[in-house]
Amino acid sequence: MAARLITLNQFIVERQKDFPCSEGRLSRLLADIGAAAKIISREVNKAGLVDILGADGSTNVQGEEVQKLDAYANNTFISFLRNGGECAVIASEEDEDVIITEDAYVHTNPKYVVAMDPLDGSSNIDVNASIGTIFSIYRRRSKQGEASKADVLQKGSEQVASGYVIYGSSTMLVLTTGNGVNGFTLDPSIGEFCLSHPKIRIKPDGKIFSVNEGNYHAFNPGVKKFIEWCKDPAKEEGPLKARYIGSLVADFHRNLLKGGIFMYPSTAETPNGKLRLVYECNPMAFIVEQAGGRATNGTVRIMDIQPTELHQRVPYAVGSENLMDQLHTTLGVWG
Repeated sequence: MAARLITLNQFIVERQKDFPCSEGRLSRLLADIGAAAKIISREVNKAGLVDILGADGSTNVQGEEVQKLDAYANNTFISFLRNGGECAVIASEEDEDVIITEDAYVHTNPKYVVAMDPLDGSSNIDVNASIGTIFSIYRRRSKQGEASKADVLQKGSEQVASGYVIYGSSTMLVLTTGNGVNGFTLDPSIGEFCLSHPKIRIKPDGKIFSVNEGNYHAFNPGVKKFIEWCKDPAKEEGPLKARYIGSLVADFHRNLLKGGIFMYPSTAETPNGKLRLVYECNPMAFIVEQAGGRATNGTVRIMDIQPTELHQRVPYAVGSENLMDQLHTTLGVWG
């Protein structure tokens, strides 16, 4: 007998019992995110055929050159989240400040906050490498009519859901609502995300390490020592494989499925690291912990850090439990 086909929307509805206080609102919000991801996937797949490749001539709040597809993805997700009526505040890596959407939906009293990186790895767009979307969902803290940036500045441990979409050889959405991690692959023939990777668990011991070794000279001695440990052929398990794409979603996704560790440490030029706590580190930390792994800044658990700024950056290490333990042992700390 053929296995039952479970779509993302069916999965969300069936899991609605896990959130009795949401009254179906979280389910609708997740469905809106899934619908927006389908639109982005379609545009990514035909990017070379239309005028959405390359830079649009502007820079974002991070000082980075904005790609045309970056702007398209940002606008698409904002549109779906605005019109869905379940999101009071939107925070995007592409925008300097938050977007308050509650004003148009005061009568519905939207309950949730979404933080997102609408198109991670956009520097890879023009070379047709994997890119992705990262999102994080919190319950709003403010009262009706008082939504603000403060609703976004919550610890990662307060997330009610997070996920990412990877646009690669196939489009896949990976999601957690605090009850494990599940992956859904987009079937273009029916236009639906279908459950393809149920109950994802990351291996405690991985064989992959992912770090930009072009910055090796700028890493602190502890990080350098760990990298040398990874490459050491004399250790019992042999050397790890070096794999680095330069897109957090792509590197994280590979390591989640195969086991490994991803790092973006601090350097002299970037003492606070490069990755953003709110938009990138917290969502991925929630996923990896739900899959049995860990995420720290090299010292403390990522999801215990209190954000003070929307675009706050932190050093980042995420991956298999035993590799994370080895990193902390090498650094002389345990996070």
